[in-house]
Amino acid sequence: MRMPGAEDSYECTLSPELQRYAFEELNEDPNRREEDVQAVREWLQKHPHLNARTDRRTILRYLRGCKFSLEKTKAKLDMYYTCKGALPDMFKGRDPQDPHLRQIIKMGLMFPLPGYDPEGRMVIFGRLGAWDPSKVRPEDLFKAAGMLFDTIFLEDEQVTVKGLVQANDMTGLTFKHVAVLPFPLIKKVSTTWQEGYPFRPKGVHYINTPQAFDALFNLFKPLMREKMKKRVHVHGSNIEGMHKYVPKTMLPAEYGGTAGTIQEIADYWLSKMDSHRDWFLEDEKHCADETRRPGKPKTVSDLFGGIEGSFRKLDFD
Repeated sequence: MRMPGAEDSYECTLSPELQRYAFEELNEDPNRREEDVQAVREWLQKHPHLNARTDRRTILRYLRGCKFSLEKTKAKLDMYYTCKGALPDMFKGRDPQDPHLRQIIKMGLMFPLPGYDPEGRMVIFGRLGAWDPSKVRPEDLFKAAGMLFDTIFLEDEQVTVKGLVQANDMTGLTFKHVAVLPFPLIKKVSTTWQEGYPFRPKGVHYINTPQAFDALFNLFKPLMREKMKKRVHVHGSNIEGMHKYVPKTMLPAEYGGTAGTIQEIADYWLSKMDSHRDWFLEDEKHCADETRRPGKPKTVSDLFGGIEGSFRKLDFD
């Protein structure tokens, strides 16, 4: 559905250097950019099952994530909106002012660090053991994470070009956390994020990895692309091992950095989500309607590989 005037609202915020990088690395030709955006927009509007955003900013984000391959861009957009329709637990009720979601976001389980790493990439810091699995559903954690990703894309154009790095402190992770993450849910999340979002992930770093980390990582590893498996770095218990990838100027005070406290950074990003509340509320309608898809509708089994029958309950002492 076209929003009046939305197609003309985009203004490039990239420096000349980043525009040159986008041209060389992502095949973004300024002379052809508008033609490519329009081609994707027209394709979206021709498909009755997709109530998609057609603004230039959104389409350009996907083109960059797919290195301006029109076919890959179309496939990723179709997957994103299809997943949105198939996974209401992750995509319905995404109101930043919902008290439960606010509580999760304020915990500072995941947040972008200020600035960029030496390669110009955003760093997303995770504290994946800092939540109580008896009080918070993992589905709500993933919903909050998706809201954070959308806020990042709305706020920071550089991340669409240079990509991002994850840095995770696994302190506090237990087998109780792993036990509430059934494989079907892991598969749904991994498929949505890898196949539906225009991420450009460049590396994943872990510190303070307890025994439960191996169990959790072994759930995700089979679902990771081969190139990502090669970009995983485990640094043991020494934060110093991460410093050459994540400068101290970016790290929270709790990790010897100078970027403010975890709470200050988490609150900053919550305020950013609040500023985009209207966008989130309006965004709920943008999803696929399988009853209108030409040909055979896609089912959960089609999307996620029949995972409902593959779940084996984890039982830990």
